Amino acid sequence: MKNIAALLFEANILKNIPRAGFHFLGAGKESVAEHSFCITFIAYVMAHLETEINSLRLITMCLVHDLPEARVGDHNYVQKKYVTIDEEQAVADAICNIPFGESLADLITEFNEQKTYESQLAYDADQLSFMLNLKSIADVGHKSPDQWLPVVQKRLKTKLGKRLADEIMSMKWDAWWMDGYNE
Repeated sequence: MKNIAALLFEANILKNIPRAGFHFLGAGKESVAEHSFCITFIAYVMAHLETEINSLRLITMCLVHDLPEARVGDHNYVQKKYVTIDEEQAVADAICNIPFGESLADLITEFNEQKTYESQLAYDADQLSFMLNLKSIADVGHKSPDQWLPVVQKRLKTKLGKRLADEIMSMKWDAWWMDGYNE
């Protein structure tokens, strides 16, 4: 149980690790844990729309995909040009002496390799989470997301991801709570 408790502390630290890409936007912020919640919720929604998939695998993959960032941090695309990140070693160290460690490692590897439909949906959930942030920041008047939104939208791999992105782009970030508002 000691190793499992240590793993829980490791996952818990993700609440304190900021996502690095927001520095370039000049607006917005998010922790790795907040990001993981968002993409896991997107995966939950996707699982209800794509009923022929392994829903638990998709949702769990999204939940754990950034666990290595507890050890290596989050790096934006510029940092990745100069920093060598040994995510495999970080995962190996994190799962050492964990009875279900290989399951965690398999999910992270599957996410990174993008060979299964579930991993492609998980990748799209990751991108859709970023799109939600970018669209929200743009809708309140910041211009920096305008150049990133088309780039992120082009990354999408699945028809479902593309359909969700089109809807995200077609509405304002606050439409969900402004609908029916009157004084």
